Amino acid sequence: MFYTIGNREFAMKHLTPKEAHQLLHANPLALFVDVRSEMEFLFVGHPVGAIMIPWNDGPDWEINPHFVAHVKKAASVDRPIVLICRSGNRSRDAGAALEQAGFTEVFNILHGFEGELDDHHQRGTLAGWRHDGLPWEQC
Repeated sequence: MFYTIGNREFAMKHLTPKEAHQLLHANPLALFVDVRSEMEFLFVGHPVGAIMIPWNDGPDWEINPHFVAHVKKAASVDRPIVLICRSGNRSRDAGAALEQAGFTEVFNILHGFEGELDDHHQRGTLAGWRHDGLPWEQC
């Protein structure tokens, strides 16, 4: 899927949680980044092996102006970056920022850690990393 920002075209790859897990297993050099808030990461749980670099965080919930710099510090531009959030939206936006900064292998995990809301306004029942039974932990 290609998308355009300004005059540049980007091609972030989107993977299901199971596809992302396979990619991470097959490529141990890939950096797995959970872009959710610190509270979500700690109290809701997070995928095993993911590091936390929030795209936005409380108390103001503004976009983290140091996000790209923190990812650059954790990985070189040539290293694959796999991003996850709650449902796949923040990670998509964070991935676009990384591509704008020169990262070429950016992967967004569709449905995120918890998935979309169901008819009862609950997450975790339709899709997502945790729903798919992939390894996760809680602090």
